[in-house]
Amino acid sequence: MTEGAGILTGEPPDDLTPAEAGMWQAFRNGSVYDLSSGDAVVDDPHGGHPWGPERSVRARIICWLLLDGPPALAGRVSSLKLVGVRITGTVNLAGGTVTPYVELRGCRFDHEVLLPEARFTTMRLVDCAVPRLEAARVHTEGDLHLPRCRFQNGVRLTDAHIGTDLLLNQAVAYRDRSGRSIAADGMTVGQDLQAEMLESHGELSLRSAKVGVSLSLRGARLANPYARLALNAPQLTVERTLYLTPAGVGSPLLSGTTPARGTRIQRFECRGGVRLDDGRFGDAVDLERARFDLTDDQEVSLRRVQTPELRFLGDEPQRGKVVLSGARVANLVDRAGSWPGLGRLQMRGFTYEALAPQGPFPLVRRLDWVAAATPEYHPEPYERLAAVLRAAGEDEDAREVLLAKQRRRRETLPVAAKLWGYVQDWAVAYGYRPGRAAVWMAVLWAAGTLAFAHASHPPMNADGHPAWSPALFTLDLLLPVIDLGQVGQWQLRGGWQWLAAVMILLGWILATTVAAGATRLLRRG
Repeated sequence: MTEGAGILTGEPPDDLTPAEAGMWQAFRNGSVYDLSSGDAVVDDPHGGHPWGPERSVRARIICWLLLDGPPALAGRVSSLKLVGVRITGTVNLAGGTVTPYVELRGCRFDHEVLLPEARFTTMRLVDCAVPRLEAARVHTEGDLHLPRCRFQNGVRLTDAHIGTDLLLNQAVAYRDRSGRSIAADGMTVGQDLQAEMLESHGELSLRSAKVGVSLSLRGARLANPYARLALNAPQLTVERTLYLTPAGVGSPLLSGTTPARGTRIQRFECRGGVRLDDGRFGDAVDLERARFDLTDDQEVSLRRVQTPELRFLGDEPQRGKVVLSGARVANLVDRAGSWPGLGRLQMRGFTYEALAPQGPFPLVRRLDWVAAATPEYHPEPYERLAAVLRAAGEDEDAREVLLAKQRRRRETLPVAAKLWGYVQDWAVAYGYRPGRAAVWMAVLWAAGTLAFAHASHPPMNADGHPAWSPALFTLDLLLPVIDLGQVGQWQLRGGWQWLAAVMILLGWILATTVAAGATRLLRRG
């Protein structure tokens, strides 16, 4: 029987092994072809137990079935559904169009799987051992599922187009020769990209990728000790939410929801830098309980990120930096213990419209947060925080923030300006505590009144002078722009002249600081 005649009639070619002949018939019938033994240890595709010829099929025969297979039996839909099968040789479907449904579970590939520029309806590899998946520019109308698979030399999905969902839940990917575990730059996913509890040993690269709904890395463990970045995803677009949050352990389904209270969880952990620069996220970036293990030169970088909500609720990184420069967030949800310390936080140009702290976050800690972002004085973070507090009706806290800004600025000034700053702070707290001026005025007025009550005060003009009043005389000295008709009517000598001069000087200082503070407040208003 010739091969061509066999395909036309649906009969298998003569050179097929018994395992391949059974697969041929199962393909025509659309049924599952299961070669597993029933022993979990033997059937583990990632274990070391050998699988012999009775469980082996050639990659060439699989390609033959998928690209130019026999017709389905009457009333059936042809599909390739394999369980516990060893595939020898290289599966090479590059550039091909695969119409049948493909689902392989618990299978073992001896060599890499080549799918560049291939087209599928839906393809599922579940719990398979794959040396490498090369699928640049692959196109699926439906899903691409790769859960619990192990890829010893990485996955390449550069510029791939996934019609609906991409699943990588519990997959394990090791780095390729370029250091990437999963290279998916420019990839487009129509709906969800789920990589929950993924293990990535190398760089997970999602540069310029687009996800139509949400991207979930719940419970994922990313590690790249060989280079700076474990997650490299600049210009990533996610229409809804990016989840770097915990996942429930032991659940039969990774549902994509936050684990219920009491569930054993696995946190998102990242050993290496994270780069999300210029990302766009439609709903939120959620970092609840995330852990980042960084070296001194690594960063969690969210430069110029735009999202309605940033949930920065992870553990404080002990080393490295968190960079939010140029990011734009509507609602910042954070925790006092999540932010790194002095010199390890950058927020220049970071804008947010509202604060929603989780747990205690007193103003003094919030000021420490701003100070950590400005090892060298810069007014912008203080002014942004004050504006947000004022918009929330926290006017007193807003004034405290602006006062802290003036005190930070004072430390950068020359000596003379610094001394004048101390005077303004002492007198009226740079105008942010105007009631202090009245207190000082009352104290000086009372002290002067008591002192001048004992002063010798011959009149300048014996014929016409007002009645002597120590209180009015002191007030006339302290109010430099108001004439109460006392100063100039009486002669003071010796120490009383010096006391009057001091009162005049203090009056001018008080008036000047009040005016400076009022001007500053009006300018802010």
